[in-house]
Amino acid sequence: MAVFIALPAMSQLNFGIKAGLNTTSVTMEDLKTVTSGSTSYTIEKLKGANYGIHAGIFLRLNVAKLYIQPEVLLSTRTNEYTVTNVNSAVDSLVKQNFNKLDIPVMLGLKFGPLRINGGPSASLLINSPKELIQDPDFKTMYSKLTFGYQAGIGLDLLKKITIDLRYEGSLKKFQNQIENALGTAVALDDRPNAFLLSVGIIF
Repeated sequence: MAVFIALPAMSQLNFGIKAGLNTTSVTMEDLKTVTSGSTSYTIEKLKGANYGIHAGIFLRLNVAKLYIQPEVLLSTRTNEYTVTNVNSAVDSLVKQNFNKLDIPVMLGLKFGPLRINGGPSASLLINSPKELIQDPDFKTMYSKLTFGYQAGIGLDLLKKITIDLRYEGSLKKFQNQIENALGTAVALDDRPNAFLLSVGIIF
């Protein structure tokens, strides 16, 4: 509120809602092996993109050609892995569904109806995804809060409809870890990246 009060009278504050699709891919450099006693598993990320959705609200504070746009978005993503029991040579496909609250704060420039923007983004995990290994000797651990960034372009039509295409990257590795019965943790080194396409209405 102090920032808003300090801004010149020429500023304008808008409110809006938005929703869209996101494609997610996970970067995991190596095949991971986790062992507890005589039981071993390997974990490998499946190649290709997965799809999710996002929806939420935003505020846009305009000052001349500059704007600041904080958002609160509920979003979903899916990670897919092949998990192999080394002892029995049995493969299984594991899909992990993540529901999270994303809070990006975008700083942008306007060139008529066209916009470019970028800024930091915080993600708060609000569910407990499926265990990667269905074995009582192994436990999957997740980072509840991670930080990243978003950057992209946007288009405003008729001052009422807003369209955004963004790239989202993570600044933190080790989002998931596997801990065995001995308490030894193996980091998966996963770093999710996504493209987001959204359409919104400005009020």
